[in-house]
Amino acid sequence: MMSKILFSALLAVAALSSVPATHAHTAGDSVKPNFSHAIPNIPGKSLVAVEVSYPPGGASQPHTHAKSAFIYAYVVSGSIESQVNDQPAHVYTAGQAFYEEPGAHHRISRNASKTEPAKLLAVFVVDTADTALTTPQDAGEGR
Repeated sequence: MMSKILFSALLAVAALSSVPATHAHTAGDSVKPNFSHAIPNIPGKSLVAVEVSYPPGGASQPHTHAKSAFIYAYVVSGSIESQVNDQPAHVYTAGQAFYEEPGAHHRISRNASKTEPAKLLAVFVVDTADTALTTPQDAGEGR
């Protein structure tokens, strides 16, 4: 029998993957669930991973993640330009990583190349009960 925590984590991934592109992500990116599991020694927390793929020139709209989420992002291929909060924008290439603190505003997340695709793996440590992993924002929100 599946535990309630694991079931909730799977619901979180399902919610992320079933949200229409205009609500969580734009036509400039695609998100695919990769992994989800409750963390057995941290009650109420889960590890959720998603693959974010960008076509050449593709981008996500500015967004925040679940307020409980600590996120580790690893660039699998290509190059990703990212700006979190008021930090300077930075381009990360394949093999490099960055993180987002809980409550951070991800102002820029896009493929840095106009000719090559890019992919990153985003790993969330998140409250199991949080089902809305990504919330889009207008560029001026979250300041």
